[in-house]
Amino acid sequence: MTKNVLFIMCDQLRADYLGCGGHPTIRTPNIDALAARGVQFSQSYVQSPICGPSRMSTYTGRYVRSHGSDYNQVPLRVGEWTLGDHLNKFGARAVLCGKTHMRADVDGMARLGIDPDSPKGRHIAECGFDVWDRLDGLHPTGGRAPSHYNDYLRRHGFDGENPWEEWAASVVDIDGKVKNGWLNENAHLPARIPEEHSETAYSTTRAIEFMQQADGDPWCLHLSYIKPHWPMAAPAPYHDMYGPDDIVAPVRAGHEKTDAHPVYRHNQDVRHSQIYNRDGAREKVIASYMGLITQIDDHIGRLITFMEDTGRMMDTMIVFTSDHGDYLGDHWMGEKLYFHDQSVRVPMIIYDPSPQADATRGTTDPRLSEAIDLAPTIVDFMGGDVQSHILEGRSLLPLIRGEETDWRTCAFSQADFSHISTRAALGHPAEDCGMVMAFDGRWKYVYAKGLPAMLFDLETDPQEFNDLGGDPAFADECGRMQAHVLDWALGGKTRVTQTQAEIENAKPASASGILIGFWDEAEHRAAQARNNS
Repeated sequence: MTKNVLFIMCDQLRADYLGCGGHPTIRTPNIDALAARGVQFSQSYVQSPICGPSRMSTYTGRYVRSHGSDYNQVPLRVGEWTLGDHLNKFGARAVLCGKTHMRADVDGMARLGIDPDSPKGRHIAECGFDVWDRLDGLHPTGGRAPSHYNDYLRRHGFDGENPWEEWAASVVDIDGKVKNGWLNENAHLPARIPEEHSETAYSTTRAIEFMQQADGDPWCLHLSYIKPHWPMAAPAPYHDMYGPDDIVAPVRAGHEKTDAHPVYRHNQDVRHSQIYNRDGAREKVIASYMGLITQIDDHIGRLITFMEDTGRMMDTMIVFTSDHGDYLGDHWMGEKLYFHDQSVRVPMIIYDPSPQADATRGTTDPRLSEAIDLAPTIVDFMGGDVQSHILEGRSLLPLIRGEETDWRTCAFSQADFSHISTRAALGHPAEDCGMVMAFDGRWKYVYAKGLPAMLFDLETDPQEFNDLGGDPAFADECGRMQAHVLDWALGGKTRVTQTQAEIENAKPASASGILIGFWDEAEHRAAQARNNS
């Protein structure tokens, strides 16, 4: 039987904003039902809490320190293996429906003489995906336009210079006046676009259309939703589905405003964090955020119904995750970028249709998983060779199928503040703005070059309020976690052109006729005899 994969990724969805993730009021029955049919990994961490580098790690199965794309709009260099490359090796393909945040290494292609418009150039530029439909998300007028979705809108009578911004990213007040959906004061108003033509509905329909026509070669369809990322413009009826009583109180402490790490403290003062200090702002923005999530859930229900009706649930693995979370005012911050769980921990649900996975259905696995595990998991499920000298993640199939296996003891993530105002505010040179998080399931340690380290004990302080990094009583824990960071830093898989087996099975130099350090023929013959024995 041909094995296929539906790889669903949301943009900026927190792990705790699902019913199965523990949220007390949000309604996500279809995602919850998917978790009941598969395995939910409750401690899943992205390799960078910002779109571009997180996705590049997910698509390559490699840490940021290995692939080098450390911020949005930093190109993924030519030559990096992607999920598509791994699948192409055995006749499968990776197909895109939605967003990748990929920026092509145009200079690298020019240096190597690769025409960007050639099949190979397009493969590199699209991060190894065959593009079925592209919808990249943020397209203000004057910027790049999402050709597929804008063309669709125009065909359905939604005209304008930029139909996405004028219809999907605009809202309408009670008097019918069109307002700017980017402005958070308007988050309670419905999007101008009817729900059936909104971004989430459109991408879902396009994914179904792909599966309807898919035939022959096995495929991994990456359905990459652009929501619940801002602008917070939810179409009716999702715009007012939730109210103030549904909003969870902010997770923050007063002392975080005075005692926070310099990097975190600066982030508390930027505009996207200050917005949540306005009276009623959290209630308005988060209600829309929740509505967008429930809209995604409804359309995942539509997908699952289609797959059940067509028999696709029998041969298709379903992966559900996000590229990062959102602070939503917690810890006095907005957006993402740093290492509290609100930002760096994501939902991870995997449904494996194989009978071998029956014993774990409906379970929650607390072992540490990482976004880089998805590429080897998909390759493994589809029957390919998991190239462990390239892929730094590990296949989750043994966990999903209840097999005994040694597992990781630490998860890692990276951030870089050289591209934002924090660098200038702290007076740091660009090369010294890297940060690394190591989390062992209890202790979360953050190394920041030239700045104090941070340490949080999530067993006694699950909300991450109290930074113990400067407390002499926890110096040993800091040292132990720093050793994890050092081991990780030295463990990058940069020798991607040769497997470990090739190295271990290579003949000694003397066996290949290269004679170094021998005294005489007798010593040389003795060495040859040992090599041949």
